[in-house]
Amino acid sequence: MTVTPVYHPAGHDSALRGVLEDLRTGRWLSMAQLLDDTADWSAWTRRTQVLAAVAAGSDVVQVWRAEQPHSPAAAVMHARVAVERALRAHREAHPRTGELWRLAWEACQAASHVAPGDPVPWVCLLALAVLDDGQRLDAHRVRPPGPMLPPGPWNLLAEADKRDPHNREAYHRMLQFLYARQPGSGSLPQAVNFVQWAAGSAPPGSALHVLPLYARVERYRRHRGQDRALDLHWVAEDASRDAERALLAWFDHTDPATESLLDLSHLAHALWGALRFDDAARVFTALGPYYTPQPWAYRTRDPGDRALAEELFTRARARCLHVPG
Repeated sequence: MTVTPVYHPAGHDSALRGVLEDLRTGRWLSMAQLLDDTADWSAWTRRTQVLAAVAAGSDVVQVWRAEQPHSPAAAVMHARVAVERALRAHREAHPRTGELWRLAWEACQAASHVAPGDPVPWVCLLALAVLDDGQRLDAHRVRPPGPMLPPGPWNLLAEADKRDPHNREAYHRMLQFLYARQPGSGSLPQAVNFVQWAAGSAPPGSALHVLPLYARVERYRRHRGQDRALDLHWVAEDASRDAERALLAWFDHTDPATESLLDLSHLAHALWGALRFDDAARVFTALGPYYTPQPWAYRTRDPGDRALAEELFTRARARCLHVPG
């Protein structure tokens, strides 16, 4: 029997799932307790990001800060929410984008002073860098740390790296900055250079080994419908090699239940696309009942139709797990 996949931002994190329900009803105490119980930077970064996406639509973090004005966690969540609002305004071309950007930048600076060892304020500043069209700010035009890389907010990445080496979200935020730097196809070679550079220096078990799969999906997304031969690049030798490296250097060294659903989905998608069905089956099994619309949506006729993404995911999963029907 085919199991209908479930999309949930908390994924396997059952503790986070319960807190999200509280947040939606305006309660903050369980959020404060969850963050107090979060012991490692990887989970801290992921949880604060998911919490902010839900909290940004209410004043629940503001209420928390009023109740506990000296809480470092509340200050970090305030920065998270401010950045989420600024990014949403930017995507919607809202007239208050500039104002929200300034407020978010100030919140990040304040959080970095209150929680000096926390990578998240620096991850947030990296996220804001995509709003700087033309790289007008000096902080976004720093000399790169390696050849074939463009100027960018490298010092911000270095600050996050200093506090949590190879922080997953920090490197994804840097990748998004590179995509935004030259809209269209011009930024893709720079993005490929970056993900190969990042993955090349990452230790076993690091989620940065999955980054090349994201760059490959982005290339497909931008060129779909323009290059009829592009479908073949999923089975090309370099595509299969990227998928195998992510499998051996990341998946085989980690507990999938603690990892990003997006990373697992990208790896399952890459292995399925490379016709490595048995390897893909291991990743589909690790996903359990969960899935994410991306990257599957980009392989459908309408990337905006989530039902099509779910249908393709279900078919791919069934093929790899040898499920009848």
